[in-house]
Amino acid sequence: MRLLHNKKIRLLIVFAFSMAVCLILVENALAADFILPSFKLGIEKGGDPGDVSVLLQIVFLLTVLTLAPAILILMTSFTRLAVVFSFLRQAVGTQQTPSNQIIAGLALFLTFFIMMPIWQKINNNALQPYLHEEISQEIALKAALNPIRNFMFKQTREKDLALFTKMAKINKPKSKDDIPTTILIPAFVISELKTAFIIGFVLFVPFLIIDMVVASVLLSMGMMMLPPIMVSLPFKLMLFVLVDGWNIIVGSLVKSFVSG
Repeated sequence: MRLLHNKKIRLLIVFAFSMAVCLILVENALAADFILPSFKLGIEKGGDPGDVSVLLQIVFLLTVLTLAPAILILMTSFTRLAVVFSFLRQAVGTQQTPSNQIIAGLALFLTFFIMMPIWQKINNNALQPYLHEEISQEIALKAALNPIRNFMFKQTREKDLALFTKMAKINKPKSKDDIPTTILIPAFVISELKTAFIIGFVLFVPFLIIDMVVASVLLSMGMMMLPPIMVSLPFKLMLFVLVDGWNIIVGSLVKSFVSG
Protein backbone atom coordinates (compact mmCIF):
# COMPACT_ATOMS: atom_id res chain seq x y z
CA MET A 1 0.00 0.00 0.00
CA ARG A 2 2.85 2.34 0.84
CA LEU A 3 4.46 1.68 -2.56
CA LEU A 4 1.19 2.38 -4.32
CA HIS A 5 0.81 5.62 -2.37
CA ASN A 6 4.34 6.78 -3.25
CA LYS A 7 3.73 5.95 -6.90
CA LYS A 8 0.62 8.15 -6.96
CA ILE A 9 2.53 11.04 -5.38
CA ARG A 10 5.26 10.75 -8.04
CA LEU A 11 2.69 10.73 -10.82
CA LEU A 12 1.05 13.87 -9.40
CA ILE A 13 4.42 15.63 -9.18
CA VAL A 14 5.27 14.71 -12.78
CA PHE A 15 1.80 15.88 -13.96
CA ALA A 16 2.11 19.20 -12.12
CA PHE A 17 5.59 19.80 -13.53
CA SER A 18 4.35 19.04 -17.07
CA MET A 19 1.43 21.48 -16.72
CA ALA A 20 3.78 24.20 -15.47
CA VAL A 21 6.08 23.72 -18.48
CA CYS A 22 3.09 23.84 -20.87
CA LEU A 23 1.81 27.05 -19.32
CA ILE A 24 5.24 28.68 -19.62
CA LEU A 25 5.52 27.67 -23.28
CA VAL A 26 2.01 28.93 -24.09
CA GLU A 27 2.67 32.23 -22.36
CA ASN A 28 5.89 32.71 -24.34
CA ALA A 29 4.06 31.87 -27.58
CA LEU A 30 1.27 34.34 -26.88
CA ALA A 31 3.77 37.01 -25.95
CA ALA A 32 5.61 36.44 -29.23
CA ASP A 33 2.50 36.45 -31.46
CA PHE A 34 0.48 39.32 -29.93
CA ILE A 35 1.90 42.81 -29.45
CA LEU A 36 -0.02 45.03 -27.09
CA PRO A 37 -0.46 48.60 -28.43
CA SER A 38 0.73 51.57 -26.44
CA PHE A 39 -0.87 55.04 -26.32
CA LYS A 40 1.04 58.23 -25.61
CA LEU A 41 -0.37 61.73 -25.09
CA GLY A 42 1.94 64.69 -25.07
CA ILE A 43 2.79 68.12 -26.42
CA GLU A 44 5.42 68.35 -29.12
CA LYS A 45 6.83 71.15 -31.18
CA GLY A 46 4.85 71.63 -34.38
CA GLY A 47 6.62 72.34 -37.62
CA ASP A 48 3.58 73.72 -39.45
CA PRO A 49 1.47 76.63 -38.11
CA GLY A 50 -1.53 75.05 -39.84
CA ASP A 51 -1.51 72.27 -37.23
CA VAL A 52 -2.28 74.82 -34.52
CA SER A 53 -5.06 76.30 -36.62
CA VAL A 54 -6.69 72.89 -37.08
CA LEU A 55 -6.46 72.25 -33.33
CA LEU A 56 -8.15 75.57 -32.56
CA GLN A 57 -10.90 74.78 -35.07
CA ILE A 58 -11.53 71.45 -33.34
CA VAL A 59 -11.75 73.18 -29.95
CA PHE A 60 -14.16 75.75 -31.41
CA LEU A 61 -16.31 72.99 -32.93
CA LEU A 62 -16.49 71.12 -29.60
CA THR A 63 -17.50 74.36 -27.87
CA VAL A 64 -20.29 74.94 -30.39
CA LEU A 65 -21.54 71.37 -29.93
CA THR A 66 -21.59 71.89 -26.17
CA LEU A 67 -23.70 75.06 -26.54
CA ALA A 68 -25.96 73.54 -29.22
CA PRO A 69 -28.90 72.81 -26.85
CA ALA A 70 -28.83 76.37 -25.50
CA ILE A 71 -28.60 77.78 -29.05
CA LEU A 72 -31.55 75.64 -30.15
CA ILE A 73 -33.73 76.67 -27.19
CA LEU A 74 -32.85 80.36 -26.81
CA MET A 75 -32.20 81.51 -30.40
CA THR A 76 -35.02 79.79 -32.29
CA SER A 77 -38.80 79.42 -32.11
CA PHE A 78 -38.56 76.49 -29.68
CA THR A 79 -39.26 78.55 -26.55
CA ARG A 80 -42.60 79.95 -27.72
CA LEU A 81 -43.78 76.60 -29.07
CA ALA A 82 -42.91 74.60 -25.95
CA VAL A 83 -44.48 77.14 -23.55
CA VAL A 84 -47.70 77.43 -25.58
CA PHE A 85 -48.11 73.65 -25.77
CA SER A 86 -47.61 73.38 -22.02
CA PHE A 87 -50.27 76.06 -21.41
CA LEU A 88 -52.62 74.23 -23.77
CA ARG A 89 -52.26 71.00 -21.83
CA GLN A 90 -53.00 72.76 -18.56
CA ALA A 91 -55.98 74.61 -20.05
CA VAL A 92 -57.56 71.41 -21.32
CA GLY A 93 -56.84 69.74 -17.97
CA THR A 94 -55.43 66.49 -19.31
CA GLN A 95 -52.64 66.43 -16.71
CA GLN A 96 -49.72 64.60 -18.40
CA THR A 97 -51.36 64.02 -21.80
CA PRO A 98 -49.67 64.67 -24.15
CA SER A 99 -46.49 63.84 -22.29
CA ASN A 100 -43.46 66.10 -21.99
CA GLN A 101 -41.61 64.00 -24.56
CA ILE A 102 -44.36 64.48 -27.13
CA ILE A 103 -44.55 68.24 -26.48
CA ALA A 104 -40.76 68.62 -26.74
CA GLY A 105 -40.65 66.47 -29.89
CA LEU A 106 -43.47 68.39 -31.59
CA ALA A 107 -41.89 71.73 -30.66
CA LEU A 108 -38.51 70.50 -31.92
CA PHE A 109 -39.73 69.41 -35.36
CA LEU A 110 -41.85 72.55 -35.75
CA THR A 111 -38.71 74.51 -34.93
CA PHE A 112 -36.87 72.69 -37.72
CA PHE A 113 -39.73 73.52 -40.08
CA ILE A 114 -39.83 77.21 -39.13
CA MET A 115 -36.06 77.71 -39.09
CA MET A 116 -35.34 75.77 -42.29
CA PRO A 117 -35.15 78.87 -44.57
CA ILE A 118 -32.76 80.50 -42.12
CA TRP A 119 -30.55 77.43 -41.92
CA GLN A 120 -30.48 77.23 -45.70
CA LYS A 121 -29.18 80.79 -45.81
CA ILE A 122 -26.51 79.88 -43.26
CA ASN A 123 -25.51 76.85 -45.32
CA ASN A 124 -25.35 78.79 -48.59
CA ASN A 125 -23.72 81.98 -47.30
CA ALA A 126 -21.45 80.71 -44.53
CA LEU A 127 -20.93 76.96 -44.25
CA GLN A 128 -20.39 75.96 -47.88
CA PRO A 129 -18.05 78.88 -48.73
CA TYR A 130 -16.06 78.14 -45.58
CA LEU A 131 -15.76 74.43 -46.41
CA HIS A 132 -14.57 75.32 -49.91
CA GLU A 133 -12.02 77.72 -48.35
CA GLU A 134 -13.57 80.71 -50.10
CA ILE A 135 -13.97 82.78 -46.91
CA SER A 136 -12.21 82.90 -43.57
CA GLN A 137 -13.56 81.60 -40.29
CA GLU A 138 -14.36 85.10 -38.99
CA ILE A 139 -16.31 86.05 -42.12
CA ALA A 140 -18.17 82.71 -42.01
CA LEU A 141 -19.18 83.31 -38.39
CA LYS A 142 -20.56 86.76 -39.20
CA ALA A 143 -22.40 85.41 -42.26
CA ALA A 144 -23.94 82.67 -40.13
CA LEU A 145 -25.07 85.09 -37.41
CA ASN A 146 -26.78 87.57 -39.73
CA PRO A 147 -29.84 85.40 -40.64
CA ILE A 148 -30.33 84.39 -37.01
CA ARG A 149 -30.04 88.00 -35.82
CA ASN A 150 -32.58 89.14 -38.41
CA PHE A 151 -34.98 86.44 -37.24
CA MET A 152 -34.58 87.44 -33.60
CA PHE A 153 -34.96 91.15 -34.37
CA LYS A 154 -38.34 90.48 -36.04
CA GLN A 155 -39.63 88.75 -32.88
CA THR A 156 -38.05 91.06 -30.27
CA ARG A 157 -39.78 94.11 -28.84
CA GLU A 158 -37.94 97.42 -28.77
CA LYS A 159 -38.82 97.81 -25.09
CA ASP A 160 -36.93 94.63 -24.23
CA LEU A 161 -33.93 95.69 -26.33
CA ALA A 162 -33.90 99.06 -24.57
CA LEU A 163 -34.00 97.35 -21.18
CA PHE A 164 -30.87 95.26 -21.76
CA THR A 165 -29.12 98.09 -23.59
CA LYS A 166 -29.66 100.31 -20.56
CA MET A 167 -28.49 97.61 -18.12
CA ALA A 168 -25.38 96.99 -20.24
CA LYS A 169 -24.58 100.75 -20.00
CA ILE A 170 -23.68 101.14 -23.66
CA ASN A 171 -24.36 104.05 -25.97
CA LYS A 172 -27.72 104.18 -27.67
CA PRO A 173 -27.38 102.12 -30.85
CA LYS A 174 -28.08 103.89 -34.12
CA SER A 175 -28.91 100.71 -36.07
CA LYS A 176 -29.41 97.00 -35.56
CA ASP A 177 -25.77 96.33 -36.38
CA ASP A 178 -24.74 98.31 -33.28
CA ILE A 179 -26.64 95.96 -30.95
CA PRO A 180 -24.41 93.12 -29.70
CA THR A 181 -25.66 89.56 -29.88
CA THR A 182 -25.19 89.21 -26.11
CA ILE A 183 -27.92 91.85 -25.67
CA LEU A 184 -30.15 90.58 -28.44
CA ILE A 185 -30.43 87.01 -27.11
CA PRO A 186 -31.88 87.77 -23.62
CA ALA A 187 -34.18 90.43 -25.11
CA PHE A 188 -35.42 87.89 -27.64
CA VAL A 189 -36.03 85.29 -24.91
CA ILE A 190 -38.17 87.51 -22.69
CA SER A 191 -40.08 88.74 -25.75
CA GLU A 192 -40.81 85.14 -26.69
CA LEU A 193 -41.94 84.35 -23.15
CA LYS A 194 -44.28 87.35 -23.12
CA THR A 195 -45.77 86.35 -26.46
CA ALA A 196 -46.19 82.76 -25.27
CA PHE A 197 -47.95 83.92 -22.09
CA ILE A 198 -50.33 86.10 -24.11
CA ILE A 199 -51.20 83.15 -26.34
CA GLY A 200 -51.62 80.97 -23.25
CA PHE A 201 -54.08 83.46 -21.75
CA VAL A 202 -56.16 83.41 -24.94
CA LEU A 203 -56.15 79.60 -24.88
CA PHE A 204 -57.33 79.48 -21.26
CA VAL A 205 -60.41 81.68 -21.78
CA PRO A 206 -62.77 79.24 -23.62
CA PHE A 207 -61.82 76.30 -21.42
CA LEU A 208 -62.25 78.44 -18.29
CA ILE A 209 -65.77 79.37 -19.42
CA ILE A 210 -66.63 75.67 -19.77
CA ASP A 211 -65.31 75.00 -16.25
CA MET A 212 -67.38 77.85 -14.81
CA VAL A 213 -70.56 76.71 -16.57
CA VAL A 214 -70.14 73.11 -15.44
CA ALA A 215 -69.33 74.18 -11.87
CA SER A 216 -72.42 76.43 -11.67
CA VAL A 217 -74.66 73.67 -13.10
CA LEU A 218 -73.37 71.10 -10.62
CA LEU A 219 -73.81 73.59 -7.76
CA SER A 220 -77.40 74.31 -8.77
CA MET A 221 -78.11 70.56 -8.90
CA GLY A 222 -76.66 70.08 -5.43
CA MET A 223 -73.79 67.88 -6.63
CA MET A 224 -71.15 69.63 -4.58
CA MET A 225 -69.16 66.43 -3.93
CA LEU A 226 -68.63 65.77 -7.67
CA PRO A 227 -65.43 67.41 -8.97
CA PRO A 228 -66.31 69.82 -11.80
CA ILE A 229 -63.07 68.92 -13.62
CA MET A 230 -64.22 65.34 -14.18
CA VAL A 231 -67.44 66.55 -15.81
CA SER A 232 -65.95 69.43 -17.81
CA LEU A 233 -63.02 67.45 -19.24
CA PRO A 234 -65.10 65.52 -21.85
CA PHE A 235 -66.78 68.76 -22.96
CA LYS A 236 -63.42 70.53 -23.32
CA LEU A 237 -62.02 67.63 -25.32
CA MET A 238 -65.10 67.58 -27.53
CA LEU A 239 -64.85 71.33 -28.14
CA PHE A 240 -61.14 71.08 -28.93
CA VAL A 241 -61.70 68.25 -31.41
CA LEU A 242 -64.73 69.85 -33.09
CA VAL A 243 -62.89 73.10 -33.83
CA ASP A 244 -59.78 71.13 -34.95
CA GLY A 245 -57.69 72.73 -32.22
CA TRP A 246 -54.30 71.31 -33.14
CA ASN A 247 -54.63 72.54 -36.72
CA ILE A 248 -55.60 76.04 -35.59
CA ILE A 249 -52.94 76.36 -32.88
CA VAL A 250 -50.03 74.93 -34.85
CA GLY A 251 -51.01 76.88 -37.97
CA SER A 252 -51.32 80.13 -36.00
CA LEU A 253 -47.95 79.61 -34.30
CA VAL A 254 -46.13 78.90 -37.55
CA LYS A 255 -47.78 81.88 -39.28
CA SER A 256 -46.81 84.15 -36.38
CA PHE A 257 -43.14 83.47 -37.13
CA VAL A 258 -43.43 83.54 -40.91
CA SER A 259 -45.30 86.84 -40.92
CA GLY A 260 -43.38 88.31 -38.00
